[in-house]
This record gives sequence, C-alpha cells and structure tokens, in this order.
Amino acid sequence: MGKGISYGLAAGALWGLVFLAPRLLPGFSPLELSAARYVLYGLVSAVLLAPLWSRLRHSVSGNDWRALFRLSLVGNLVYYLFLAGAVQMAGIAPASLIVGVLPVTVTLVGSRDHGALPLSKLAGPLALVAAGIVCINVDVFAHAAASGGDWRLTLIGVACAVGALLSWTWYAVANARYLAEFGHFTSQEWSLLTGVATGVLAVALAIPAALLPPPVAADAQRDWQMFLIVNIAVALGASTIGNAFWNAASRRLPLTLSGQMIVFETLFALVYGFLYEHRAPRWLELAAIVLLLAGVSASVRLHARRSSN
Repeated sequence: MGKGISYGLAAGALWGLVFLAPRLLPGFSPLELSAARYVLYGLVSAVLLAPLWSRLRHSVSGNDWRALFRLSLVGNLVYYLFLAGAVQMAGIAPASLIVGVLPVTVTLVGSRDHGALPLSKLAGPLALVAAGIVCINVDVFAHAAASGGDWRLTLIGVACAVGALLSWTWYAVANARYLAEFGHFTSQEWSLLTGVATGVLAVALAIPAALLPPPVAADAQRDWQMFLIVNIAVALGASTIGNAFWNAASRRLPLTLSGQMIVFETLFALVYGFLYEHRAPRWLELAAIVLLLAGVSASVRLHARRSSN
C-alpha cells in the first residue's frame, strides 16, 4: 500500500502540469493542444515500446486493443480537450477544483468493487474532501464576480471542466477494472500501449486541428517554440511517466483509495497555478487545501487499518 500511495502522489505531481500548459499557450486552441500533446506521447511510447514489441506482440489481444482505444479516446483526448478549454476560459483554479471532485465521483462509482470500503466508513473523509471543494469554488466565483470577468465565458469554461470530470471518472474506473481483470501487462507496458493507441487517434485529430482557424483573442501570440517545448514536457512527464505511475498505483490500491489519490493532481495544479500567478493562496483556497489533504489522509488510515486486520 505504501508503494501504491507513493506512485499515486508522483502521478498527481506530474498530472498537475497539464493544467498549467493551456495557460502558457493561450494562442493555441484546445484541439491543437490535445493533438500535439498526444501525437508526441504516441511517438515517445512507440520508441520505448519498440524493444519490447517482439515479446509483447503475441500477448496483446484484440480485446486489449479495443480497451486501449476506448480508454485512450475518453481518458486522454476527450478529457484534455475539455480540460484545455476549461483552463483557457475559466482559469487554472476553477478547472482544477471542479476536476478535483474526482475523488468523490470515482469513489462513488467504485464503491461496489472488490476491496472497497463501504461508503458509510468513508463518509468522514469524503465529507472533508467535499468541504474543501466547496471552499475553493466559493472563493473562485466570488473572486471572479469581484474582478468583473465575462460570466458567459466562465460558464462555458465550467461546463468544459464538468466534461473533463465525467471523462476522467469513467477512465479511472474502467482502467482500474480492466487492469484488475486482465492484468497480464506491467504498468510500463500498459502505459506504452496506451500511448501508441492515443497517438494513432491523435493523428486523426491533428487533421482538423491543422485545417480549422484557431479561435484566439487578438492579443494572443502563437509562439511555436514554446508550443513545442511545453507539449514535449507534458507528453514525457504527464503522459508517459505520469500514466506509468498511475497504472502502478491502480494495481496496488483498491479503487476507493486510488480515487482518493487523484486529489493530489488538484493540489499540485493549484501550487503550479499560484507560482505562475506569483501569489499566495487566499484564505478559502488555503482552507480547501487543508481539508483535501485531511480527507485523503483519513482515507489512507482507514484502508491501512483494514489491510492490517
């Protein structure tokens, strides 16, 4: 369990970077960002998979490929399209903390899986997580109202964040269940196979991304050098290494606990956002961070107590 928690923490730290990328590249559309990230992820995965392919080629079934393409489409491409749109239209904090509901949604969906604690025993930790999410949302929308932002743009961004939440809830549960039922690949192998499947889908996405005019503001610059650097960093760090850590965590933790680990993505995204904006968290933001950490810690203790019995 200790290793699983460490892997979940590492995955969260790397995944938090994906919330910063759209903010660094305001001149590029979510379609361009998603296509570029995952074409690069597919290329990196193909290179790393090549030495293993002679051994793996007979192990990958048609059922595995179908699962890989389903998971890649919803959990990678669709998720990041929504997330990039949410960050660009609503900001890092609203996007990260709406997606931060994932520990609750994944736990609720996975509450009947083998090894999961009853929801009645998780009520306390989930209440702390929910309270943290309420705090941050109150702060975000109060601050947006005070600054006189475009509420329609913010509303579209919030809708995109909800879409990202739904996409990743499905992915987290479906991926964990598939690995538990058909666990004949290592975490690294599954991550690389996912990368290849995602890359194939991203090539198809790159066609409309290249043809459609980018819907950017008049003052947004299209810095192609920064575009390449950021997407390489995200493809290597968040997609290749982060997904490998997450698959390793999914193998070692029950679904209700792995769902709680996703909260670290939210916390790291917030930290990166504060550093980018050169400010400290406001009081409600700080309260949300404390509540989220307390909820995860309480859940870890409950699962550790059950494992020792």
